[in-house]
Formats: sequence, C-alpha cells, structure tokens
Amino acid sequence: MHDGITSYELLQFLHVFLFVFWLGPEVAVYAWSRKVVEAGASAEQRVVAGQMMALVDTIPRMAISLMLTVGGLLSGYVGLSHPWWQMAGIVLLGPVWLTLALIGIARDGTPFGVTSQRLESALRWLLIVAVPVSVAYSTMTGRLAMAPYVGPKLLLFAAVLLFGQFLRARLGPLRLGLAQLVTAGPSPELDETMRVSLARSRPYSVAIWVALLTAALLGVLKPGAPVGPSDETTVVQKGTGP
Repeated sequence: MHDGITSYELLQFLHVFLFVFWLGPEVAVYAWSRKVVEAGASAEQRVVAGQMMALVDTIPRMAISLMLTVGGLLSGYVGLSHPWWQMAGIVLLGPVWLTLALIGIARDGTPFGVTSQRLESALRWLLIVAVPVSVAYSTMTGRLAMAPYVGPKLLLFAAVLLFGQFLRARLGPLRLGLAQLVTAGPSPELDETMRVSLARSRPYSVAIWVALLTAALLGVLKPGAPVGPSDETTVVQKGTGP
C-alpha cells in the first residue's frame, strides 16, 4: 500500500516537470523566431511573432533557474552528500535566480529591470565557471563515486548556460530589428539584418536541445551507478517522509 508521495518522488516529478517546461518552450521560441523573419509575413504578423517569442521565453527562463536547486536536492538521494554551506547555497540559488528572472521580465525596459537582467547574466557567468570547477573537485575527491553520471549532467548544464549566453548575443540584432519594425516598418536592409541574426543563433539553439536531451538520457541510464536491490531499497527508504 502506498502511503503517499515521498520527498524523493516529489523531487523526481519536479525535475521532470522543469525539463519539460525548459525544452518544450525553447523549441516553441525557435518556431516563432522563424515567423519573425518570414518574407511573406506582414510587419504586424512579424511583430506579434516577436512578442510571442518573448512571452514563451519566460517559461524556460523560470525552469532553468530552479533546475540546479531541484537537482542538487535530488542528488542527496543517490548517495551524494553536501556540507551544510553547500546545501544552503543549493537551496537559496533557485529562489534568488527565479526572483532575478521574474523582475527582469516584469520590469523590462526600466532601470530596475535592466539591473536585474545584468545581475542574472552575471549569475549565469558565475555558474558557467563554478559548476565545472565543482565537478572537477568532486571527481578528484571521489564524491561522485556513487553517482558518476551527475558530473557529466552538471557539465552539460554549464554548457547549456554558455550556449544560452552566446544565443542571446547573436539574437541582439533581431531584437533591435523588431523595435525598428514597430517604429519604421520593414526594409530590405532591416530584413537582412534580422535574418542573419537568426541564422547565426541557430547552432546554439540546436546545441542547447542536444545537450538537454543528452542530460535527460544520462539521468535515465545512470551510467556508472551501482545497481542492485540494496541500492533501490536505500533510495526508497531515504525518500520516505513528508
């Protein structure tokens, strides 16, 4: 008889939930971006497509901000221990990152919103450096012995953040072009600038999708992890509780 959802099961659900609401909208944003540069579309249709890009993009931005916190908590159930200060950082990271993202979205175009966006970007760059350093240290000290697949998953997360930063930079001319499209209307030069911007961003979009799918596969296969009845029992027992 099942007594209810355990903490472990809840974290597993949240992990999958965040993955779905990360990858799915990423693909949707790309689909809308193609409409933005569609030659046969009217200026109004292209502007609406750009607005949809921005709207849908809020979903993966929120999902990614919580992923490390949920994943870090989940790692405790597969044999990875964290010192108190590291666990405190893991727990606080998600809410802080999510707050910065939400302020940047809600107050976009204001000084407060711009500051929040800059802080979030700085946080992303910090994680791009800190996560691989942490993985290297944990690998050398044997902390990942019980779940070696966690290391590659974290490296893929850092890679996705890096690809995302490059993607934002490549899409800069497209965003500026949308603003000009509203005020001045289309022109051959503007259309070409936006088309080139999207084309240059495409490899990073594909790289993000591949990295996310690879990380998901690692989470399912768990290569290198001990396998046996005792391990499964331990996980279930640790997951029991509120």
